[in-house]
Amino acid sequence: MGITTERDLADFLRDYPREMVAAENDPGEVLDRYFVRDFAWRTDDIVLDRQRVIDHARPARKNAAESDVEVHGALVDGDRFAAHTTMRTTMRKGGVLVTESQLFGRLGPDGRIRRIDQLNRMDRDGD
Repeated sequence: MGITTERDLADFLRDYPREMVAAENDPGEVLDRYFVRDFAWRTDDIVLDRQRVIDHARPARKNAAESDVEVHGALVDGDRFAAHTTMRTTMRKGGVLVTESQLFGRLGPDGRIRRIDQLNRMDRDGD
């Protein structure tokens, strides 16, 4: 899947979290659909590479019952993109984690993601 339009970006932002927490999906295969192999994802000053994202999938699958992403805005201009989202994650042990994110990124020649710089604001139970 390559991102070339705002709709492609919005679809990725909604679909990717669901695919990563679904037990039947191999995290590496999900990443390969959306990201170049040597991508970098900087979130709140923590840099995640492919292996760190795969490692994060296991606890996410264990702790999250479901998640829904609202895309407030998405822009794509050539190999650059930006988005504003809110993800609401219902936790298996109760409660809801609400994460508002601003993302800025670069795409590879095939439209897969090369880099994301992401800033988050988190609230438990929507506080």
